[in-house]
Amino acid sequence: MALADRTTVRPPAPGPPPAGQRGPRLRRALAPYALISPTVLLLAVFLLIPVGSVVYYALQHHVVNEPYDDAFVGLGNFRTMLGDDRFWSSLAFSAKWVVAEVLLQLLLGLALALIVNETFVGRAMARALVFSPWAVSGVLTTSIWMLLYNPATGVFHYLSEIGVGNAGTSVLGNPDTVFGAAVTAELWRGVPFFAILILADLQSVPKELYEAASIDGAGRVRSFLHVTLPHLRDAIVLATLLRSVWEFNNVDLLYTLTNGGPAGATTSLPLYVAQLARKSYDFGYGSALTTAAFVILLFCSVLYLRLSKFGRQR
Repeated sequence: MALADRTTVRPPAPGPPPAGQRGPRLRRALAPYALISPTVLLLAVFLLIPVGSVVYYALQHHVVNEPYDDAFVGLGNFRTMLGDDRFWSSLAFSAKWVVAEVLLQLLLGLALALIVNETFVGRAMARALVFSPWAVSGVLTTSIWMLLYNPATGVFHYLSEIGVGNAGTSVLGNPDTVFGAAVTAELWRGVPFFAILILADLQSVPKELYEAASIDGAGRVRSFLHVTLPHLRDAIVLATLLRSVWEFNNVDLLYTLTNGGPAGATTSLPLYVAQLARKSYDFGYGSALTTAAFVILLFCSVLYLRLSKFGRQR
């Protein structure tokens, strides 16, 4: 009798809802999908269809001014790409450009974010000045820096007058200096992106963490290394990933500032594709190069996210 008293009586399993309640439940379950369906449709039209067309043309010999010679070549464009010296040189420049830009933008953006996160007189004005270059377009940025680099009227002309450098120096026409000049121009526009993103995350760091670190005897450097940086990890990973993709695809500044010169010294892979489309109208080979760039970016992005453990608990 005691054993029977201790036996737990489980409630019956819930059965299917009555027929009259199935319709409202189904509508509530499908409502989120109905709300996002316009966005999914727009993405399919403006993203999937162009991507599919690029992959299609990558398998074709398609030169616009030679329509009579269009044909399916399979992987022929990709085999041509492997033996194309300009492809490898432009890919190497793109990798060099991304590493230099993203690393310098991260360091300078982090420094600026830490500075404007402090309390001082005129902080609002300082933040506006730091963030303002981000609102300037690539072409306008190029115009500003071309004026600064102008050998006759730019900053180097005035430096030569006080004995620094030589008069008439063209940093954009010298293969030894053009990379640094282009990097500097892009830094002016790209650093605010990191400063904005990092500053937003800095303001969410709990003050209690700094107080606890101070009680434990940690100074400013140790608090930065053990409190600030771990909190900023995901923001830094996201910012560097986004900026790497954008810098890899940078065309506007390089095209208007150097047009890939001198002697192809600043020709990135996307700029090489643009030159193929503009000069030789070889859309088939250009599509193959674009497909290869997409695969490279996808592989590097997935690898970077896995190695950085983005979004995982610290």
